[in-house]
Amino acid sequence: MYNIKSTHLYLVLLTVAAFAGCKTIEPQGKPDITPIPQAFADTVKRSAAAVNWEHLFTDTNLRTLIDTALANNYDLKAGLQRITIAEANVKLAKASFLPSLNANVSGGVDKFGKYTMNGVGNYDTNLSPNIDGRQRIPDPTADFFMGFRSSWEIDVWGKLSKRKQSAYLHYLSSNMGQQWYRTQLVAQVAAMYYELVALDRQMKILKANIKLQNKGLGIVEAQLTGGRATSLAVKQFKAQKLSTEGKQYEIRQAITRTENELNSLLGRYPEKITRDSTAIMQLLPASVYAGIPSEVLLRRPDIREAELELKAADADVQAARRALLPSLSLDAYSGFNAFKLPLLFSPGSLASGVLAGLTAPIFNRGVLKNGTRVATANQMTAFYNYHQHIVQGFQEVSTQMTAIKNYNAAYELKSDEVKELREALSTANDLYLAGYANYLEVIVAQGSVLNAEIEQVNLKRQSYTALIHLFRAMGGESN
Repeated sequence: MYNIKSTHLYLVLLTVAAFAGCKTIEPQGKPDITPIPQAFADTVKRSAAAVNWEHLFTDTNLRTLIDTALANNYDLKAGLQRITIAEANVKLAKASFLPSLNANVSGGVDKFGKYTMNGVGNYDTNLSPNIDGRQRIPDPTADFFMGFRSSWEIDVWGKLSKRKQSAYLHYLSSNMGQQWYRTQLVAQVAAMYYELVALDRQMKILKANIKLQNKGLGIVEAQLTGGRATSLAVKQFKAQKLSTEGKQYEIRQAITRTENELNSLLGRYPEKITRDSTAIMQLLPASVYAGIPSEVLLRRPDIREAELELKAADADVQAARRALLPSLSLDAYSGFNAFKLPLLFSPGSLASGVLAGLTAPIFNRGVLKNGTRVATANQMTAFYNYHQHIVQGFQEVSTQMTAIKNYNAAYELKSDEVKELREALSTANDLYLAGYANYLEVIVAQGSVLNAEIEQVNLKRQSYTALIHLFRAMGGESN
């Protein structure tokens, strides 16, 4: 015989067991990471704090270009939209704490069978002498509702608060990402500016050398007329001059390319870049940065961004783990409800109700567990990404600090070399005119001076590039 009481008992026990089995997955521990060194391997004396780009880059033209880029760069503007999205996600997460309230108008009709509970119940009710004509249930039976329905999930275990925390951390992270791009943009504009002024300086060197080569060619041609030089010497001087003139077009193309790339960063079509061509020959600041990694690197926007992403991933894991726990919800409604449309707005049609429920996942626990595993994997990815940013930042700072020191030393030596080669060229010209040196020695001397002067400019440009990269590696304007 079918035992209803036993069935009820089994159902109660099964429900209790389901709620008792709701537990979260144990959190995964993070591996140990080698701590960063306490200081950079650099002996250069530096000031006590990082500087802002406005103090580092004093060239008026460069500062104007940077301001233009910060105002008009399209990637920077797109980044602002990502911040807006992150801010909206924070507001959405906050809204999940509030109950939903919806205005609802609905209508429907049902035709119940004679051998169903509703069909029998409605038939029996209509035979009752206790109801009047308006209370008789029509067949088919309509159902009209106009009012409000509300649903509210109560954050018992803190699942919603963790989601809100994650959204807020992503918002802060997006701000750091935007700040990091600003720093990179400033560095890119500055690097291209100094590349342009270096190319201008090289063009000036080429033009000066062409004048000297034209002068030398004129002397050799005059000597050829007087029988003191051969046509081979004339051709060698011409070939050297033509080679130097050809390099002008290479530099012009490099200038055009760099100007166009810089204009793209500024968010505008190609146009002439106003610049001071003497800026490349100015001395670098003697003292720029100082500090140990814990004071400097951890302030970098990209490292702070990665740290915030790690914290957001931690919150996501906790939210995913707590999704395995039962959810407490409260549903309510209030309005007019009737099975006859003319009776819908009568006082007797006012209806309201409330229902509280505790819902525990059973068959979808596997889905939620895999969601937790995905969140945990994202957490570990963020963890390794954070430490990778620290290692990379330390490497960048160390490399650029050393680069500034080495390029400055190389520039000083190259300057001495240029001085010696210029004196050697003057001596070679005098000896050639006096008949104590041949034309090949003069050509070699001219070529050596030209190459050394070009290399001198390149070393100064590399020094400025290293300084700009150090500005970026230290976090730039975020400090």
